[in-house]
Parts: sequence; structure tokens; C-alpha cells
Amino acid sequence: MKKLPREFYNRKTTIVAQDLLGKLLVHRVDNIERIGKIVEVEAYLGPLDLAAHTSKGITPRTKIMFGPPGYVYVYLVYGMHHCMNVVTEPDGTGTAVLLRALEPVSNLSNNTKGPGRLCKAMGVNLSHYGHDICSDNFYIAHPQTPENFNIVARPRVGVDYAGSDWASQPLRFYIEGNRYVSKK
Repeated sequence: MKKLPREFYNRKTTIVAQDLLGKLLVHRVDNIERIGKIVEVEAYLGPLDLAAHTSKGITPRTKIMFGPPGYVYVYLVYGMHHCMNVVTEPDGTGTAVLLRALEPVSNLSNNTKGPGRLCKAMGVNLSHYGHDICSDNFYIAHPQTPENFNIVARPRVGVDYAGSDWASQPLRFYIEGNRYVSKK
């Protein structure tokens, strides 16, 4: 498998989000590679995006989201579920892509629908905050055989607090017809 280079992440967040679909998330845990195909993502567009954690500026929690690109932002939601984002765009931007669902490829349970279940299946937790997604044990790669698929764009999930302008933006992208997408 060929890892995505750092330059892949240093582009417009909505483009990175769509280009991540069909790519493989690989995490080596105890010498076992867990692999899942990314089938659903959400784009978070920085401090002006009221649904983004960076809308409150740089904090100890959000510091990694301000760059450089190609690093992991992990946070805990509801005190129990981890969520994983990949930082995008140049330093200082505060943008990222949330990974929402995976199709199991190797050494994963079928319970990978939703960002919390994705992290649990992949063994991702707060210790991965700031991890280089271009490393040798945790990375995103091109599939051996790329496939053709249609991309669906819909509003993000669970961001009503951001107000209707931001909550209604079609910034959730998924592979049409994939049974592992968390919400249709």
C-alpha cells in the first residue's frame, strides 16, 4: 500500500474530504494491521465555521487543528466516545476532516458505522492526539485497486448548535450505496 503524502492534506478541506473516500485507514496495533476503507467523512472549515471546534480559537484542545496538515485531532464526546479528524490546509487554518465510517477490510469488526465506533474498532483514543498520519504504524493509503463511485453530499450530523447557516451546509460526504455509511 502506498501512503498518502503530507501534501495530500495540504489542500482545501472539502477537496481532501471527498478525496479521502475510498482510501484505506491503516493502524498497526500489537503487530496486527487493522484496515478499513473510508466511506463517510465530514469537513470542518476553520474558525468561521460555527460547527468546528476551532470556532472558539486556539485552545489546548484545538491547538493541533491549526497545523501542520497531516496530523490527527482526537477528542472525546459525551465523555465516552473518541472521534478522529485529520488536519488539513496550511498551518494556522484550523481545518480538519472527521472520519465518520469505515468499511472493514482487515482485522476489524463490522461495527464501524459512526465516528465513535470507527475509533473503537481501529484502536484510536486520546493517546493518538497529534499523531502523524504519515507515520509507519498509523496512516491513510491508496487502495491497490481504486474503484469508481458516486459521492453524496449532505448536511453534517449533530451540529444544530452551529445555527442553521452552518448546520445545513452539505459538508458530509459519503460513498453512495455503501452499507457502512452511518446515516443516509
